[in-house]
Amino acid sequence: MKKLSLLILLAAVLGFTATAQRYAVIDTRYILSKLPEYTEAQKKLDAFSIQWQQEIDLKQAALDQLYRNFESEKVMLSEDLLKKREDDLFNKEKELRDLQKKRFGFEGDLFKRRQELVKPIQDKVYSAVQKLASARQYDLILDKSEGITIIFADPKLDKSDDILKELTGK
Repeated sequence: MKKLSLLILLAAVLGFTATAQRYAVIDTRYILSKLPEYTEAQKKLDAFSIQWQQEIDLKQAALDQLYRNFESEKVMLSEDLLKKREDDLFNKEKELRDLQKKRFGFEGDLFKRRQELVKPIQDKVYSAVQKLASARQYDLILDKSEGITIIFADPKLDKSDDILKELTGK
């Protein structure tokens, strides 16, 4: 019985060590924040976003003024003119919503600019991660900045600085 228990324990230990995986933890938000080209791309995106938001705000202010004018004149308008003004307001509202969607919606202008400016940098980081994983034979690399909950990670597992060295040569 003792031999059987010892044999099972030995098999379990060997099985556990045979399947042990090497893993690392990185923080892509930290890595990207240390790359000047990412910071520059983010500034460009922010400038586009501000410009487009100002454009939308101006159109919204004009629409609000039209609504105020309509409300004050509504009692004096004929039924035909009332209907025409309501239709005009509805169309202007739709134009504003379409512009917001075009600029900030899914696959809108901001999304496309982000793809243009940020995706090449993210691809570069991904390539550096793959290179590190191959060179050091990691089985798994977790990114703690992208919503993966890590309750504890030994700081020696954080390889973000190694990725930065790979990217910047420093």
